[in-house]
Amino acid sequence: MSDPIRVMVVEDDDAIRNGLHLLIDGSEGYSCVASCRTAEEALEILPGLLPEVVLMDINLPGMSGIECIICIKNSWPELQVMMLTVFDNSEEIFKSLSAGATGYLLKKTPPAKLLEAIRELASGGSPMSGEIARKVVQTFARPVFHSVSSVSLTPREEEILNYLSKGFLYKEIASELYISIETVRTHVRKIYQKLQVRTRTEALLKCIKH
Repeated sequence: MSDPIRVMVVEDDDAIRNGLHLLIDGSEGYSCVASCRTAEEALEILPGLLPEVVLMDINLPGMSGIECIICIKNSWPELQVMMLTVFDNSEEIFKSLSAGATGYLLKKTPPAKLLEAIRELASGGSPMSGEIARKVVQTFARPVFHSVSSVSLTPREEEILNYLSKGFLYKEIASELYISIETVRTHVRKIYQKLQVRTRTEALLKCIKH
C-alpha cells in the first residue's frame, strides 16, 4: 500500500472546512494533515507538516489565498497548491495561476471529482473545472504581455518574464534556459526592481496594463 496523499485545507468557512477535512480523511489513500481558517495559520504550521497538496480558498481573512500561494512557493516550490473557490472570473484565475497555483476548482465540484483532482495534482497534473479550463485557454491564446515601454528589460529578462506568465517555477525556467536557479532568481530580482513590484502577480499585471 502506498502512503496516503497528505493534504492541507485552508478555508475560512467552518462548515466547508470541516466537510473537506472529513471527506479527505475519510477517503482511502488520502490524509488531511491540517485544516486552517487563515493563511497566516497555514504558513505557521506548514513547516512541521509539509503536505503534498494544499487546497486554498482565495477570499480569506487577513492575507489572501493568492498572497499565501506566493509565500508557499517562495519557501516550498515543490508543494502543489489547488485553488478551491467560488470565483470563476478571469482576473482571479490569472492571478492564482501566476502566483503559482497548479490547479483551480470551483467549490461546487462533486466530492469524487475533488478527490480525483487531488490525486491528479499530486501526480504532476493540473486539474481544473471545465469552465475554468476554457477561460484559461482563451486567456493564453492571446499574448499575455507586451514589453513595458517605460521600462528597459533585457531580452533575457523578457524571456524569463514570459515563462513566469505561463506559471513556470524557477527550477523549470532554469531547465528550459540551461541556467542555474540562482541565475533565474537574480534576473527575477532585477525585473521586480525595474518594474517596481514585489511579486510575480504584480509584475505580470503591470505588463498587461501596458
